[in-house]
Amino acid sequence: MKIFESKFLVNTNLSQISAFHASTNALRKLTPPPIWVQFHHLDPLSEGAVAEFTMWFVFIPFRWKAVHSEVNPTGFIDQQASGPLKSWKHTHQFRRVSDHQTMVIDRIEYEHFSGLKGIISRLFFNQLGLRFLFFYRKWITRFSLRT
Repeated sequence: MKIFESKFLVNTNLSQISAFHASTNALRKLTPPPIWVQFHHLDPLSEGAVAEFTMWFVFIPFRWKAVHSEVNPTGFIDQQASGPLKSWKHTHQFRRVSDHQTMVIDRIEYEHFSGLKGIISRLFFNQLGLRFLFFYRKWITRFSLRT
């Protein structure tokens, strides 16, 4: 099992961070070009909510189904029910630093399939790719919630 962690500070309050991530548009906003997301089913963020989507890396599609749990104002978990990896568990945490600052903490536990099935996922879902993704997420979150 591999682990990726990211944390960054946003100059806004906890409720704005929570609302931003609860938006049904959040995943689209948080996905950097040249990747785009096509939703097939999307429940509003709540306990047991399901998101079914295809993530397109240029012309390569990855079909994904995620189920949400432990949903509350300080974070949530999305876990892959089916998709390109053997397992994927993404824990989102939001910690109040002050009235005007919130720390966004992400922890992803993931595992690739073995053999040929895991080759493509290893190309796209690796430490370097995740670093790029979360660098973009830090920037777009701060940009979207600037005051």
